Amino acid sequence: MAELSDQEMLRYNRQIILRGFDFDGQEALKDSRVLIVGLGGLGCAASQYLASAGVGNLTLLDFDTVSLSNLQRQTLHSDATVGQPKVDSARDALTRINPHIAITPVNALLDDAELAAMIAKHDLVLDCTDNVAVRNQLNAGCFAAKVPLVSGAAIRMEGQITVFTYQDGEPCYRCLSRLFGENALTCVEAGVMAPLIGVIGSLQAMEAIKLLAGYGKP
Repeated sequence: MAELSDQEMLRYNRQIILRGFDFDGQEALKDSRVLIVGLGGLGCAASQYLASAGVGNLTLLDFDTVSLSNLQRQTLHSDATVGQPKVDSARDALTRINPHIAITPVNALLDDAELAAMIAKHDLVLDCTDNVAVRNQLNAGCFAAKVPLVSGAAIRMEGQITVFTYQDGEPCYRCLSRLFGENALTCVEAGVMAPLIGVIGSLQAMEAIKLLAGYGKP
């Protein structure tokens, strides 16, 4: 397991002193590889807390570019990055938050095989998308590789977060999505309040940290 530098020990001190977390938990975060799919509102909120908490390797996956209508809730992006790939805009912002971690942007729309191969290289996946078909695609890849999936959703004034660890007898995302079909609303049609996005994305980051560090129960 990777050792912490003196700077890192000082930076993460408030986590390290938590009972049951200690240096082992922080070093586990430093060794972890997390795939964040979707660098919109949820992805921006979740990724900045994973970065500041010291998750050592973040892969950012999205194929969209920053638009002006994103800025109400997607806090890593700005007027200066409108038109840029979201993964590049997010990488630059996250690097400013924490220069001690590795961030890999992937500006692409992957097919099932490509996504499955990428999932298998990570310890955990964050589903920060707003599309049922993509969520099902992520679920299938995570189920096959037995990689935990932390899924978040937010619309209007409502949000939810679900953790899938794919243990025997546990449900998966498909168990839920087949109940409401492929035509679920997104914030494009229904709208969303910006602070709600931050709350749900932050909770996704919290659940991810708990899983990666073995701290508490998911």
